[in-house]
Amino acid sequence: MSAAADRYDDAFLTAAQVTRDLLRLPQLAPAWGEPSALPGLSVGALACHLGNQVVRAAQLLPQQDDLPVLGSADEHYRRAAWVTAPPDDAVNDRSRDEDEASAGHAALLDRVDDADRTVRAQLADGTARDVVPVPWQGWSLRRDDFLLTRMLEVVVHADDLVASLDVPAPTLPDAVLDPVVALLVRLSVARHGQSALVATLTRRERARDVYAF
Repeated sequence: MSAAADRYDDAFLTAAQVTRDLLRLPQLAPAWGEPSALPGLSVGALACHLGNQVVRAAQLLPQQDDLPVLGSADEHYRRAAWVTAPPDDAVNDRSRDEDEASAGHAALLDRVDDADRTVRAQLADGTARDVVPVPWQGWSLRRDDFLLTRMLEVVVHADDLVASLDVPAPTLPDAVLDPVVALLVRLSVARHGQSALVATLTRRERARDVYAF
């Protein structure tokens, strides 16, 4: 593995700021209990799921264990059970997000702001480890791959949130968007093949249903 473990540190901090800005949209609190663009998930629960990408980073970056280390973020998504499970499978249960949403909008803002300060300190003072456990999956990732998975979650769920609120999507910085799009392209190719992706991106008459997950 030749890439530096810290290559996405700054990009993740940018993604964390994007997250905090979205969670302060004035349209969010009034719509908190309404259905989101994702079936079976409230707007508040979706906001919590988005914010938890920063919270989870703060929790896991300093941890150490002996879980096996995967070679890439791509392998992480190839192995993750939720990628191929149906939406109503237990692995896709979002009841925790709904439980957290019951505490309200202000509680989420406090939680994410605190996590953001913690992550910035961890990355600055060296307490963030080069290998980060992903305990709910049973493996670890190098820090750059772990942060890339969190950035992917931010990019995807930021779009879900603005769609739920019917507000314009933010223009994401290239440092955040480019590696996420590259990962989504690789995952789409792995799922559908090169030809399907190329045709979908270039030929309206041959476009197919191509998706990463």
